[in-house]
Amino acid sequence: MFLTCLNRCWKMRKTNDFPTQIQPDYIKLDTRRAIRVSYFVLAVSICFLFLFIHALQGSSPFTPSKYNSYVLQAMQWRKGKIALEYDVPHLELAIYNGEYYVSFPPVPTISIYILSFIFDKNIPDTLLLQIYALLSCLLLHRVFLKRFGIVHSSTLSFLCCFSSSLLPILQNGAVWYQAQVLGFLLIVWAIERMDFDCPTASLFLYALSVGCRPFNAIYGPLLMILYIKRKRNFHLALHKMLPGILLGLSVAFFYGYYNYIRFGDIFEFGHNYLPEFSFQGGQQFSLEHLSDNIRRFVFGSPIIKGFQGIELEKFGFSLFIANPLFIVILLLFIYNIIKKLITQRNILIIMFCVFHMFMLLLHRTGGGYQYGARYYVDCLPYCYIYLMGKPKASKWIKLTSLILLILGLISSTVGSCFVYLD
Repeated sequence: MFLTCLNRCWKMRKTNDFPTQIQPDYIKLDTRRAIRVSYFVLAVSICFLFLFIHALQGSSPFTPSKYNSYVLQAMQWRKGKIALEYDVPHLELAIYNGEYYVSFPPVPTISIYILSFIFDKNIPDTLLLQIYALLSCLLLHRVFLKRFGIVHSSTLSFLCCFSSSLLPILQNGAVWYQAQVLGFLLIVWAIERMDFDCPTASLFLYALSVGCRPFNAIYGPLLMILYIKRKRNFHLALHKMLPGILLGLSVAFFYGYYNYIRFGDIFEFGHNYLPEFSFQGGQQFSLEHLSDNIRRFVFGSPIIKGFQGIELEKFGFSLFIANPLFIVILLLFIYNIIKKLITQRNILIIMFCVFHMFMLLLHRTGGGYQYGARYYVDCLPYCYIYLMGKPKASKWIKLTSLILLILGLISSTVGSCFVYLD
């Protein structure tokens, strides 16, 4: 097409007789080229950000993490076994009937298992995390391109991903972060597939994400409801989703079977058999933890007074400060209520997001050692879904949102350099 257009233009160079039907060809060519360039620039910018942080840390993305539960699990899978051969105290292994098991959902082991045939035990798990994050941002860009200009979309995708607690957990390929970042990628990918009318792939990816972060199950009903509303035909939408629903249920059956052969309970991933719960008592999720977690993860300050003066909080602070996209969505939501532009779709997304956050606030530790509020990265995709509706906003809200996201990026970058696992 490009050569044809050039040939026709060359023949008409003296007459200026350019037919109007050629113009759309030029526009499409220029747009496609600009989109390809935007993906490249976005990917390079992400890589530069990661390398910048590694340079300040003095670390390398190729260094295997010592918190390598999934690597140990993958090596056992290669031997046809599930239980680990010995205890590793710092890895939070579940102890059941005198045997040691990885106490995290199984899906992240799959990619580690494949890579183990190339790298053996020396998997560059930090690099793997960063690839997950990079792919998440590119997928988000693809979704936003349907709604915003190229520069707007790429900038928004970059800030929505990395002006958050996601960035600080990308500097070490530890088991906790493997599960969370892969779960994040799979949910973003599920959203992208549903947006491009591929519900089977979407629901399969969603089911896989649950095998990384069990509370990601909350996304499923929302994705299906929004798909039905978009199709405006319940029976047609259900017919298109049915293969994906059956595929997702098959994945859920695998999770249940895997849990049963390890712990004798289809719903038990192993957390209840961690020493901190099985020997010391207490509950992993309880309303008893709610008040402390609200104090820390809703109102907590990122700066505290330590023994050596003012220092960064290393065990979590306000999810709104750590992830300013939540403030942006809240501003948009309030603005649309005031202007009477609110929709059922907006309310539904907010309800699911708040419920998901509430469930996370019931957790005993809330993520432990961290910069920010990493558990609530799980809720960022609700914000992406909200933005896909192109909510109305005034100029000052747009400007305020940009400033908040830029400050969030600076905060996350600084936190990544000073608060990280060795």
